[in-house]
Amino acid sequence: MRLPMVRGIRPAGLSSWLEWPHPISQNWTFSSGKAHATIAPHVLQFGEATMIRRSTPRPPRPRICGQALAVSAALAMAVLGVTDGTPRVIAADGAADQADPTALTTTEPCGQGANCEWAGTWATALTPASLTDIGRSLSGFENESIRQIVQTSIGGDRVRVRLSNAYGDNDLTIGHATLARPASPSAPDLDPRTIEELSFDGSPSVTVPRGTDVLSDPVRMLVPPLSQLAVTIYLPYPTGPASWHLIAQQTAFVYAGDHATEPSGDGYTSTPTHFYFLAGVEVRSQHGSDGAVAVLGASISDGFGTTLDANRRWPDFLARRILRERHQGRDLSVLNLALAGNAVTHDGDEDGVPEFGRSGTVRLNDHVYVQPGVRTVIVDLGLNDIFRFDDPPDRIIGGLQQIAAELRQRGIRVLLATLSPAEGPDTWTPEREATRQAVNAYIRTTDDADGVVDADRALRDPSHPTRLNPRFFSGDAVHPNDLGSRAIARVVPLWLL
Repeated sequence: MRLPMVRGIRPAGLSSWLEWPHPISQNWTFSSGKAHATIAPHVLQFGEATMIRRSTPRPPRPRICGQALAVSAALAMAVLGVTDGTPRVIAADGAADQADPTALTTTEPCGQGANCEWAGTWATALTPASLTDIGRSLSGFENESIRQIVQTSIGGDRVRVRLSNAYGDNDLTIGHATLARPASPSAPDLDPRTIEELSFDGSPSVTVPRGTDVLSDPVRMLVPPLSQLAVTIYLPYPTGPASWHLIAQQTAFVYAGDHATEPSGDGYTSTPTHFYFLAGVEVRSQHGSDGAVAVLGASISDGFGTTLDANRRWPDFLARRILRERHQGRDLSVLNLALAGNAVTHDGDEDGVPEFGRSGTVRLNDHVYVQPGVRTVIVDLGLNDIFRFDDPPDRIIGGLQQIAAELRQRGIRVLLATLSPAEGPDTWTPEREATRQAVNAYIRTTDDADGVVDADRALRDPSHPTRLNPRFFSGDAVHPNDLGSRAIARVVPLWLL
């Protein structure tokens, strides 16, 4: 039998890419032997492990110009500104340059009152490695294990983990992986009764092609909301450059050899404060989920300036507030997709810092649409466009309009956060302050979005509104401390989520 061809999709066991010349606007079911697929406009599910590559090309690595950028200097400049049991390999936007697929997304918004079978309970935004090899992100790992601690936002009774090779230079082998609960908060020791070995299409190991993500088989585990999970991955072969997240505000633990099933956290060789290869954790519960709120932000949303290992970023406080105050009998998760240094219309590559990520206008594809059940996005970007790139208001506003329009076209609600005070560092000028005020005036009055998170009003000093309230200083007059992060979460209008 001759199969219809869908460009960019290759079921395992078939020798060639399938191609279909027309846009997918209805469900199609294809089969050939064991491989079968049901294809809907935004969802693909295969009976065997499947690779999907997206059309967005991987950005080229810039050359290092001038002296190497240390993380502290870079941040000082920048942050002023499915089928059960079947693994999915989801295209990440570091797809191989030679790929020529049709762009596809893996999720649709749940919408109000919809029952999302799977929902993200934790996620992070990954980027290419640091050109200066911060945290060994460029040189990578070999015959080592990484134990990473994450905090859930909602609970469930089944769990699956998404691992990523989105920005690698070669295939990534996960030799062994486990999921467990830490014996105590943010500790490397595991509760031995909870250790679950992860599998991928029934196998304990998996090779993740460059430019893709892999989703583990579901495991049965009771996961309470606002609890911690430990994901340990063993990397037997040289990984090359990592897909990673710079500002984790959470300690990871690196070990020699395979440490995946070892309950003891002793013997680690290093304790970086970054995330590596871990892109998300999803849960399913019997009563379903209301979906997810995603935060597309920069360093303030990323928690820079908050307490390490304490989960006091403002999206963390928002998750607690939703659980406490939202009385609808269902769960709404919070996914923090912020990146320190990120801008509305500029890529980190533009000044040699790829770990700051691509622009917010591009990151919708990179990080938002791959999340299951996103119904609302809070956009907290713009300060870096002012204080790193000296952009005029019209450019920043135009970028925010583009982001909002694209999200709303997909049926996703959009809230815009005002830009918080930034007077104090040497990069502040009255002209840049005027730009901040102009962008905030737009955010507070526009009909382009569905609501406002007034972070400026929450954080500013009442006696000097261009400055951060001294109660919220974390040390640099820009990034709020734990109290300031809580203040932002308090002004999020829950009724709009």
